[in-house]
Amino acid sequence: MSSYLQVKNITKTFYGVKALKDVSIDFEEGEIHVVIGENGAGKSTLMKIVAGMYQQDSGQIILQGKEVKFSNPLDAIANRISMIHQELMPIPYLTVAQNIYLGREPLNKFGLLDKKKLLVLTRELFDEIGIDIEPSVQMRELSVAQIQLVEIAKAVSFHSRFLIMDEPTSALSDKEIESLYKLIFDLKNNGVSIVFISHKLEEVFKVADKISILRDGEHIGTKSAKELNRDTLIAMMIGRDLTQVYTKYELELREPVLEVQNLTKKGQFENISFKLYKNEILGIAGLMGAGRTELVETIFGIRQADSGKILVHGKEVSIKHPEDALKNHIALIPEDRKLLGLNLKDTTGFNISLCVLKQFQKFGTLIPVRENNRIDAMIKNLNIKVHSRKTPVVSLSGGNQQKVVIAKWLMTEPDILIMDEPTRGIDIGAKTEIYKIISRLVKEGRSVIMVSSELPEVLGMSDRVLVLCEGKMTGELSKEEMNQEAIMRCATV
Repeated sequence: MSSYLQVKNITKTFYGVKALKDVSIDFEEGEIHVVIGENGAGKSTLMKIVAGMYQQDSGQIILQGKEVKFSNPLDAIANRISMIHQELMPIPYLTVAQNIYLGREPLNKFGLLDKKKLLVLTRELFDEIGIDIEPSVQMRELSVAQIQLVEIAKAVSFHSRFLIMDEPTSALSDKEIESLYKLIFDLKNNGVSIVFISHKLEEVFKVADKISILRDGEHIGTKSAKELNRDTLIAMMIGRDLTQVYTKYELELREPVLEVQNLTKKGQFENISFKLYKNEILGIAGLMGAGRTELVETIFGIRQADSGKILVHGKEVSIKHPEDALKNHIALIPEDRKLLGLNLKDTTGFNISLCVLKQFQKFGTLIPVRENNRIDAMIKNLNIKVHSRKTPVVSLSGGNQQKVVIAKWLMTEPDILIMDEPTRGIDIGAKTEIYKIISRLVKEGRSVIMVSSELPEVLGMSDRVLVLCEGKMTGELSKEEMNQEAIMRCATV
């Protein structure tokens, strides 16, 4: 295979931080080239430069032997380069066909939209690449997987020969992922070069011909997928040998700090009872729809229980609102950090201090020095990689955004920290750092409830595991009883 596109010595800086440092990679014709690295390593930034969304500070893009310069995505598309983004943004009330040919609609002799021809073009495109979706339906009627396929079809409709896919399977089921893989392999067999960005290591080895590893904005190396295994790949990503992903201290579990007695929320969960001890990490496992998030949101006061009791340090408490939970030193890291955990329009510092601004006021006036000192201490303590507290939080990697959410709630000085999917959507290096933070908090005397869909995470971090199935607690497993089979048996009764 010959080189189709090369990036040479690409450098890019945002807010005083170098996102890419002198990166050079060759992408060959008709191959699936996976680009992998920790969140913030520069993967998406590099590909957005190739796709014309950003312009590099220095360096070159060489396309089929000739240097090209893209001022915008249309320049890249004109050169048959397309990018499918992680955040899908279809126009919901337009049809599938209208979304695909937006701005390129066929017109009749009167200059009006030729709806019949538009549907014919779309059906021919779908037949060509094996997609079974009705072109006349509105995008809002499609599943996430179908929207993903439409985005791929749109890229193919530009006759793209270089297709960039950023985390394309992040919201898909296993069956939908297999369909996507088939389409990708068909495109590859037709000579299309595919760049595949992913943090799922199992997926990487399923699809990759070659793998390029980025770390802290630098190109660490490019190897054939056959030359790598999971451990060596992780070591290249995080810059150290993978000796232990899960950091866990063995601590004595003492008095209960939280007791839940027969807690019920009709239609969501019923008669849930358990104790959480000081210095404990209590895992909550179960399949989607089991009631895990609903349970912890009720403990935190987002939802209202129909019956049951909550005791904190042996005393019954009434939690009708998150403010009640905070008064009882309970905090919740929500499942969706972007939707529920962060104000993406504001700075990192503002997000960290948001819940405790009253602490930094005197006679109703904010004292910035006190606030900034606490923010800076938290940034340092959690090793949040950020240029300054004034950096927009939206510009941070997923792992660092998650640390900001943790920092925000740690500012409230909780005794009990509930974490709902604490490592969702972040890479192995960032996960390892989050695990270290959790273990350190427990060692300092806090207690953690950790809801997770990742069984290795549950097993690696928990002292005990509660298992929910269809709103009922079907298992409570000790450290000695915990294994994947035991959890899945309880989760599927």
